[in-house]
Amino acid sequence: MIVNERDDHFLLIDQHDHALVSGEIVLHWKRKFLLRSKLREEADWAVSQHDRAWIPLDRHPLWNEEKQRPYSFIDYPLKEKLEAYQRGIAEVSERSSYAAMLCSSHYQSFFSTDDSDPLIQQFIKEEEERRQELETAMKMEVPYDIYHLHFERLQFCDDLSLYVCMQEPGIDKEEEVSWFREGFRQQFDAAPEGIMPEWINEKEVVLDPFPFEHEFEVRIPYRTVYKKAIEELGLEKACQEAEVLHRSVSFVSK
Repeated sequence: MIVNERDDHFLLIDQHDHALVSGEIVLHWKRKFLLRSKLREEADWAVSQHDRAWIPLDRHPLWNEEKQRPYSFIDYPLKEKLEAYQRGIAEVSERSSYAAMLCSSHYQSFFSTDDSDPLIQQFIKEEEERRQELETAMKMEVPYDIYHLHFERLQFCDDLSLYVCMQEPGIDKEEEVSWFREGFRQQFDAAPEGIMPEWINEKEVVLDPFPFEHEFEVRIPYRTVYKKAIEELGLEKACQEAEVLHRSVSFVSK
């Protein structure tokens, strides 16, 4: 869950809804930026499904007593999060081995092989073994440059969706989440120095360079959950009773 706190309420976005926005974004990718590949359809689907691991967790949100706010995808308890990641990857693999490989690589990228936590080390080991099994099941060798491009594209669309979901629309550049303030980390042939986002008003984000075929709009579903309702009903019921609203964001060229 993406958690944005305001004075008297939380603005909550389910992780899978954010991922579906990522999946809408990737469909507009500029054709000349993408290597031809029969795997593109599966790679695009992976983008839209990369956070389906969070579906059951967001149906039953947890309250962070220490921070006095709902747990977000950032601070969610590690054991439960890793278990959910692996369930989500398994679900994706039922339809596409290639998409599951990409989702597995995506989740593993959150962690360092130098981390001493045994849960993380076990997760990395099991996911590396899973990807080997999935690649064998595909009965084809995917060229590294194609896999890397699809992986980078997944992470870019994920980051761009997070950029518009985690921040106040129209926020000044210097006040942005630190992850994105200096631009996105991914590099592409047509954007070797990365892509810089910036809100130009409350409904439009400019991207430089522009990696899409044309300007387009996405709709982001969210819930406004009041703190008083959480006190009276509990977090889960307050979330269930909150109306799902939408806001629109357009991506435009410089």
